[in-house]
Amino acid sequence: QVQLVESGGGLVQPGGSLRLSCVASGFAIDYYAIAWFRQAPGKEREGVSCISGSPGSTYYADSVKGRFTISKDNAKNTVYLEMTSLKPEDTGVYYCAAEEACWAAPGPDYWGQGTQVTVSS
Repeated sequence: QVQLVESGGGLVQPGGSLRLSCVASGFAIDYYAIAWFRQAPGKEREGVSCISGSPGSTYYADSVKGRFTISKDNAKNTVYLEMTSLKPEDTGVYYCAAEEACWAAPGPDYWGQGTQVTVSS
């Protein structure tokens, strides 16, 4: 059974940091791109970052470049999103998703349930 489980969300002050984790089961992340998406209240879901299966190339939305870092541990079948210098506009539900190639149509094959990130003082 394919499953993606996110964790690590929470409430953080502006300028703070969080690390999100996405644990995959039922498939090996070596062979899939894993992307992070987020959805803020009243807004469409947007791609935040992505890491390819091999060779692990990374991609970032312009809004998070220089602040977020995506990485993975193939042995743990886990992808991480390190978020620093967080801003209120980073608030939203963060989802990880598995797809054949980063942000390629028709979109992810599998989705996690999401984890809430709230940046507020």
